Amino acid sequence: MSIKHPIISITGSSGAGTTSVKRTFEQIFRRENIEAAYVEGDSFHRYDRAEMRAHMADEAAKGNKHFSHFSPETNLFAELEALFRDYGNHGTGTTRHYVHDDEEEILYGAPPGTFTPWKPLPSGTDLLFYEGLHGAVVTDEVDVAKYADLKIGVVPVINLEWIQKLHRDRSTRGYSTEAVTDTILRRMPDYVNYICPQFTHTDINFQRVPTVDTSNPFIARWIPTPDESMVVIRFQVPRGIDFPYLLSMIPNSFMSRANSIVIHGSKLDLAMQLILTPLILQLVERKKRAA
Repeated sequence: MSIKHPIISITGSSGAGTTSVKRTFEQIFRRENIEAAYVEGDSFHRYDRAEMRAHMADEAAKGNKHFSHFSPETNLFAELEALFRDYGNHGTGTTRHYVHDDEEEILYGAPPGTFTPWKPLPSGTDLLFYEGLHGAVVTDEVDVAKYADLKIGVVPVINLEWIQKLHRDRSTRGYSTEAVTDTILRRMPDYVNYICPQFTHTDINFQRVPTVDTSNPFIARWIPTPDESMVVIRFQVPRGIDFPYLLSMIPNSFMSRANSIVIHGSKLDLAMQLILTPLILQLVERKKRAA
């Protein structure tokens, strides 16, 4: 952790909703005039799209049916840890971009499914903002979590996460239900071993829980809407959190445990603004006092 160069990491698996959370942070940064260095988690995948497919085919031929983007074998955990460490110490670091589609090809000048060259982060930023799969990962070799000053987990209940992935991959990537199901099954061991444990290290978790039947996510025709959901917000350390204020500001919210508040799904953005803005400002003020 660093006073002079704070780091915020948003962690959640593919389809969990981390991109929506990132937009909320961007709104806060813009409103509070905070300059952030943005880091995308998929920039630290080890292989580009073609290489990953080739390695996946090779592993499948060897009998490995669980080769996934979630594991240490397919990610640059050491490089991610080094980035967090370097930024925390000096406000510097090196990252790159993974080009997802044709629009980003125009923006970054590289074909979809490939990486841009490694480049230094912009200088003079107020904080580093990471959004991806492994912002709080801890293994026997690396400890990314210890370098982040504010760690946020975005964690839909598992059936909802599967529904979101099924709909996204079928609508935007043209995959069949069977193909997405195979992907979910292939990733499951790494999900259990490398994604789930991160949420014990996060400072705050936002978990969306549908209030409609999602018992068979593989036949769900649509994604439950925010109006059809509740969100459980868990604080690892509830000391200093003004729960009476939050309950008064967020309609129909209630506390389910001493460290947890439950809100209506449509109030997630409001809750995040109320909870996260003062925490972000504390990091920036602490940075200014140390300068």
